[in-house]
Amino acid sequence: MPYGAGERDAVLHAVSSAVLAVTRHLSVREVLQVIVRSARTLLDARYAALGVPDDDGSFAEFVAEGVSDRQWEAIGPLPRQHGMLAALLREAAPVRLADIREDPRFGWWPAAHPVLKDFIGVPVKDGDSVLGILFLSNKRAPGGFTERDESLLMLFAAHAAIAMTNARLYEYVRELTVAEERTRMARELHDAVTQKLFSLRLTAQAASTLLDADLERARTEIDRVRRLAGEALAELRAVIVEMRPAELDRHGLSETLRKHVASLDRLSSVTMTFEGSEVENLRPDTEVTVLRVAQEALHNALRHAGASAIHVALATAGGCVVLEVRDDGDGFVVEEPTLRGLGLLSMRDRAEVLDGTLKVVSALGEGTLVRLEVPR
Repeated sequence: MPYGAGERDAVLHAVSSAVLAVTRHLSVREVLQVIVRSARTLLDARYAALGVPDDDGSFAEFVAEGVSDRQWEAIGPLPRQHGMLAALLREAAPVRLADIREDPRFGWWPAAHPVLKDFIGVPVKDGDSVLGILFLSNKRAPGGFTERDESLLMLFAAHAAIAMTNARLYEYVRELTVAEERTRMARELHDAVTQKLFSLRLTAQAASTLLDADLERARTEIDRVRRLAGEALAELRAVIVEMRPAELDRHGLSETLRKHVASLDRLSSVTMTFEGSEVENLRPDTEVTVLRVAQEALHNALRHAGASAIHVALATAGGCVVLEVRDDGDGFVVEEPTLRGLGLLSMRDRAEVLDGTLKVVSALGEGTLVRLEVPR
């Protein structure tokens, strides 16, 4: 069925939005969001989503339009590859239904999930490889999705596959560049810090020799040791900030935490949840600190707490970023030796470097709360 001029223009506009998203150097997830938003507008649907499958029966990326953040929180974890989603991935063919609930391939959805009726889904393919599945539901105009809608969506999906592939290639090239830069920085770190540490050692030896013979000169040498130590520490911190996890550059702090929590939720028997929207304009060292403290706190909770549920929350309060990791586990008596054993002292050190605070609240049988607060 031939396309009208208006339909061709709509497809071209939707495709160009996705392509421009790549040329603006957006992350893969942002490109996926543009694709979903464009498809929803193209077919005038209430809901649209795009899932990129992983190898563990779930989705590496899942982006939806028409569902609020509050609804997502109520729905729960990312969907698994089951029901119609699994059929789309397995059959790699378009599906158009008047009512998805009446199809035998339909499985179920969580209680908080919006009710879907008319449905259309297509695979996003690169040759024989399925990059993802794009599907829409609840067309606003009466009558549901048409054969023409299916043709339009298939044409759009073919171009969306190009945008997705280009986005991933761009990200891969960027990661290679980052890896090369980190290798260069490691060499510089070795040279700079080795020189500082060598100077520290010689100066400390000189101070030790002078302690009995010339106390005033010994004090001068000890002051020099303190200064050199400060310079070495500053250089280390600067390099560590530059060697930030690549996920922070790709997804931002909130999304990186969400993905990390979702991954742990899939891999463990503990129910893991995350709450928080993206916090923008953070200093790079703040992002790294919050991520590392969250990872350490989650590791402790999974390994030691005996918890059935762990909740991670990220928010802002005044000029600070606030991270909370709360579990419903066994709890413990908060003492300095215990903190040292759990690695919480190193977490507290990370906070203090940024003029922040780390608070641990726990009692036997009452779970544990780790709260980090650092300036933005």
